[in-house]
Amino acid sequence: MPASRPLAASEKPGSGPPNVVMIISDDQGWGDYGFMGHPVIRTPHLDRLASRSKLFTRGYVPTSLCRPSLATLATGLFPHQHLITGNDPPGGARERVLEGRRRMIELFRESPTIAGLLASKKYLSHQSGKWWEGHCRCGEFTDGMTHGDPSRGGRHGDDGLKIGRRTMQPIFDFVEGAGERPFFLWYAPFLPHTPHNPPERLLARYREEGRAPALAKYYAMCEWFDETCGQLLDFLEKKGLTERTLVVYVTDNGWIQKTRESVLPTGWRLPHEPKSKRSPYDGGLRTPIMFSWPGRIEPSRDTTTLVSSVDLVPTILRACGLQPT
Repeated sequence: MPASRPLAASEKPGSGPPNVVMIISDDQGWGDYGFMGHPVIRTPHLDRLASRSKLFTRGYVPTSLCRPSLATLATGLFPHQHLITGNDPPGGARERVLEGRRRMIELFRESPTIAGLLASKKYLSHQSGKWWEGHCRCGEFTDGMTHGDPSRGGRHGDDGLKIGRRTMQPIFDFVEGAGERPFFLWYAPFLPHTPHNPPERLLARYREEGRAPALAKYYAMCEWFDETCGQLLDFLEKKGLTERTLVVYVTDNGWIQKTRESVLPTGWRLPHEPKSKRSPYDGGLRTPIMFSWPGRIEPSRDTTTLVSSVDLVPTILRACGLQPT
């Protein structure tokens, strides 16, 4: 689809460039939210965010697989430009795989990143959650959680995957330490991604006769993710940062939960329906996209305009006073 026009903030004067928080869901269906009309899944915190956002219900990512999709969110480039087109290099001997991973990271480092571009405006930046491209410094973050060393198990986030599932403290510590400096926060928790092991207190809400256990677990995972978003947004509110912060929401790719196991001819077991993740259908590519900046962006709901995640980086850069490259 053609690149959409960057979102323009109002002309209301501010005290400086906004903080930027990018919230990235991991493997979630485009309709699996309260604000998108799901009849069962509870997402009160994201519902509240949607109510104060410019919400596009017809957002799309350029590819329905996490690594290339996340690389687009980090660079503002299509996969054929940043050259990350899959999750892993071809298989084979361990050393061959490790060398392939190192080469993919080297290719990624040839592209500019949003964290690096914002650094020219004195932004501090923090990476947490999913991150495939080596150490967080490979993405030009000033701080982060992922070591990214393939020889130590670094693949898609390593230590960063603790965010949300185990703790939110690294984010809170980073924001506290930023002081008056503007900051960019990459919050990409391993949620509601498998393993679907939600807390029992949430799973109990979704168990009911006739509902597949796998579906109940997925529903609970969506609420768990929403709960962590609430912790982040409430923290910003407590610190008086809400009106000084642009919050951007997107999902890396879609998901339709499979309720019965199926095995592909290759022997790979699909945990999701074929027309979702890894497919060119809406179930794989579609996502709500929203922008919240109280007092600067007028809340509204757009159900018809097609927008692409490739435009998030130039939109954020412009909001922060930088001309997109």
